[in-house]
Amino acid sequence: MLKALIIDDEPDNVRLLALQLARHCPQVELLGQFTDSTEGLRAIQTLRPGLVFLDIEMPMMNGFQLLERVGEINFHIVFVTAYDQYAVRAFRFSALDYLLKPIDTVDLIATVRRAETTARINPQQLELMRQYYPPAGWPQAGWPPGAAGTPPPTRGRIALPHASGMVFVDTKQIVYCEADSNYTRFHLEGGEQYIVAKTLGDVQEVFETRDFLRVHRQYMVNLEHIQKLVKGEGTYLLLTNGVSIPVARQQKDRLMERFGWL
Repeated sequence: MLKALIIDDEPDNVRLLALQLARHCPQVELLGQFTDSTEGLRAIQTLRPGLVFLDIEMPMMNGFQLLERVGEINFHIVFVTAYDQYAVRAFRFSALDYLLKPIDTVDLIATVRRAETTARINPQQLELMRQYYPPAGWPQAGWPPGAAGTPPPTRGRIALPHASGMVFVDTKQIVYCEADSNYTRFHLEGGEQYIVAKTLGDVQEVFETRDFLRVHRQYMVNLEHIQKLVKGEGTYLLLTNGVSIPVARQQKDRLMERFGWL
């Protein structure tokens, strides 16, 4: 049996999820339901669940803050959230389990089955999630500046998972990203490179904000590192590290729009 907790500040969502679990997931034993994150934290520490359904946006203490107070996470987490396309991108990029409200029964059953075979969350996955999850209140809270619906910009420092662990880099140091089969190669100032086990399409979903732009099927560039646009038989960009990057014909207009070039 999977011993589980539900922690969500919305009582109706808690009751509905508990009902769905009782009806469709007999392998789950529900230890408790909590609408207060502080009480939920105490329950994790005392009841030692194997599975926690956790809302992220909660008053007083959000889901990430709760997990920080837990310390070592030796249980599986399923994040429960209202639909937001940028939040979903963050979940997918970090490969964490999530359920969208209102919760679909088929998705719930599949998620519980995965939880049966995954004992605990990978700390690196959680760190990636913290990095890329849009902060509460945007854009209403003025983050980022601009019209509603604008993708949240990449934070100043980002976490890049690679073969030997995880490295944190300043986004200003990233000159460009290059597709390498099912991987992406990050090229930094000074010639440093990191290979990440994500496709360039995956990286684009998270990074292509006002600072980065996919200009070619194989390349995404940091706009701050463009020195010159050269037109000829084929358009290409000269970057600050001296590398020339081709610009696909269909991406040229998007590039012009970003810079307002004539």
